[in-house]
Amino acid sequence: MGDTSSLKTLPLEELHIASGARFGGFAGWNMPLTYPLGVMKEHVHTREQAGLFDISHMKLIEVSGSDAAALFAKLCPIDVTKLNEGQSKYTFLMNNDAGIIDDLIVTRLGDERFMIVANAGNADIDIAHFQKAASALNCTVTPLDRVLLAIQGPQAADVMKSLASDLGFSVNELKFMHGFEPKQGWFVTRSGYTGEDGFEIAAPLSDAQALAKSLLGDSRVAWIGLAARDSLRLEAGLCLHGQDITETIDPVSAGLTWAITKAVRETAAFPAAAKVLELIANGPEKRRVGIKPEGRQPVRAGTKLFDEAGSEVGEITSGGFGPSAGFPVAMGYVRADLKEPGTRLFAEVRGNKVPVDVHTLPFTQPRYHKG
Repeated sequence: MGDTSSLKTLPLEELHIASGARFGGFAGWNMPLTYPLGVMKEHVHTREQAGLFDISHMKLIEVSGSDAAALFAKLCPIDVTKLNEGQSKYTFLMNNDAGIIDDLIVTRLGDERFMIVANAGNADIDIAHFQKAASALNCTVTPLDRVLLAIQGPQAADVMKSLASDLGFSVNELKFMHGFEPKQGWFVTRSGYTGEDGFEIAAPLSDAQALAKSLLGDSRVAWIGLAARDSLRLEAGLCLHGQDITETIDPVSAGLTWAITKAVRETAAFPAAAKVLELIANGPEKRRVGIKPEGRQPVRAGTKLFDEAGSEVGEITSGGFGPSAGFPVAMGYVRADLKEPGTRLFAEVRGNKVPVDVHTLPFTQPRYHKG
């Protein structure tokens, strides 16, 4: 596992150690990769019951003030004034070449208050971007210290009922892609990074251990590590920043233009708007697609893709075995004219050309709560 002494540690690290976690580095943090169940069983447990993930490496950032909406308009392709109170939306920070600095979830908490959930490896960069832009506006950007847990799976809502009652709300009232503060220092959302119905619970450090133990007290709940989180999100066709989306990949090539509304495109006030609109109008040179290898051998990130003539036409950005799909799954970028499902390509694995097919995303049917 290497030297982890320089890595940040989760507030609940001792609880993970006691649970038999095996650790490894991720985005500057010492993270639980697997537990005694093992990756395959953790994955299946989440699909069948309820998996508990410690995602405290991710960062909550509060934005408040009369110019909060103007701050978002200046930095992201989003109009937060169109969000209802409690509504969440996916968006991103982009550089001047339309590369994705980070992808974010923004929730409207009030007329002039918003909560951002940022990725671990990009949090400091995100905070710097927002604080620099806010310095010329009437708004405040405040990083928060919270423990952030995610519970995912078909039993997650039922498991949450007791906690929800203690916090004074009903699980059924919280819709998909919505969030709120049930009490001071707490923040609860309903979304998920697995394709399953799920909740994210941010709690003060003083309440975190009791929260985790309470959730784990339900026999349907098990700790799930980063390895199974990766296979779950890959089956669900969801991007991982730093692999599937980066500062050199634009939202159009990544297939994320659905996150930029028609009204925001027409206003075109966000960074690199001209390039994004040009790519939408004329099409990008490459597209993110699903990849299904022939046989049982997975293809991994960094694997080159070739057409039948032997020309290099793309690259795998994420890959592994899909326990729920029952076959190897991958995502990557291919030349735009090769993006149609069923297109036969070849992946170079240890000097051999392995047949693969372009596949629709996601690989498993999402079960988000839409009620």
